[in-house]
Amino acid sequence: MRRRQRRDSARRRWALVATTLAIGVGTASGAPAAELPETPEIGAPAAIAVEVSTGDVVFERRPDNQRSIASTTKLMTALVALEQEPDLEKTFAVPAYAGAAVESVAGLHAGDRMTMRDLLGGLLLPSGNDAANAIAVAVGGSVPRFVRMMNDKAREIGIRARFRNPVGLDASGHHASPADLVKLTLLLRQYPDFRRIVRAKSLRLESASPEITVVNRNRLVQSHDWVDGVKTGHTRKAGYALVGSGRRNGISVITVVLGTDSEAERDADSLALLRYATASYKRSAVLKRGAVVAELPLRYREQTVPVVADETVRRTIRRDERTTQRVTGLPSDVEGPLAAGARLGTIEVVQRGQVVARVPAVTAEAVVAASFGDRLDENLGRRSVQALLLVAVLCVVALAILARRGGRGRRRPQPAHEPSP
Repeated sequence: MRRRQRRDSARRRWALVATTLAIGVGTASGAPAAELPETPEIGAPAAIAVEVSTGDVVFERRPDNQRSIASTTKLMTALVALEQEPDLEKTFAVPAYAGAAVESVAGLHAGDRMTMRDLLGGLLLPSGNDAANAIAVAVGGSVPRFVRMMNDKAREIGIRARFRNPVGLDASGHHASPADLVKLTLLLRQYPDFRRIVRAKSLRLESASPEITVVNRNRLVQSHDWVDGVKTGHTRKAGYALVGSGRRNGISVITVVLGTDSEAERDADSLALLRYATASYKRSAVLKRGAVVAELPLRYREQTVPVVADETVRRTIRRDERTTQRVTGLPSDVEGPLAAGARLGTIEVVQRGQVVARVPAVTAEAVVAASFGDRLDENLGRRSVQALLLVAVLCVVALAILARRGGRGRRRPQPAHEPSP
């Protein structure tokens, strides 16, 4: 009976654990949350920093301010080109470009036939206005028609930016905001060729004759291996602009700095935001494969089986953020036989109130079937069985008593006596 009581107590205890988990009471995972780094001091009049995987705005200053953006305009030029001409090996004739002496050019040769890949390289690394003009004519048939395509695309993706040329020269009605430029960059990052171009320190434009070597004007890409883009810009009206991107310790961020007074200030602000944003997040195993999330009692036995996560879940989280877990669908006990890894329920990982992953909750080890002795002991311990046994014993005793009384009531027959002669 004491063994039975201990087993009942264990079963109630572990059944309570299973029920608690099943109804979704969260348990914090991971180490204690760390503090965020100190917010940097920057001088740019408009800026933004966004963590890519979560979409979190890590820093913002007038993020929706529409203003002149100089050659960061070429991000929209690149997006329209990549969407309209997916074959980057296709060649196009390079038209003559008569730019002002102060304009940045890639040094393209009029009359060459160049691949779209090389034209994009000349557009994005040295910020070549001649490359922008060549792309506009190749894709749109003319510069005005290409500009209409740029504005149509802006409306399609829901940004307020508007364009008057594919180059980025100052013009009335030519503007974008830091938030607009982030959205453009996120769309462009879907193209592996774009990512390869903007992170390069230099490129050889082999389809030019003679071939041309262009150098990335983004000095942060040149000096920091973890900075991987994206686009510089400068005009007298716009000031200095930089759309930056970087990846450290698995964290990818995009920054935009607009309107600084110098290239040095632009680079310093951008680097400070890139460092701050990447340091504010971490890649964390919020649920590890094999982590015990519950223990369930074995039916007929004074034992339990651990229930564990079948997969590891990694998430990008803020350093001051915690995730929770909840387990659903678990039975109150386990009978067996079950193989190791048998699914018993589901673990849900919750981040910011949303379920971001579902992982099978499985047995950590095999569960053998209960023996006959275990089942017998269990059944003998049941009150209903004990009551039946008691009734049976009482019946046997009663029958024995009745049988004994019946034996006493019968008289022994006496022998007959013959009369005397």
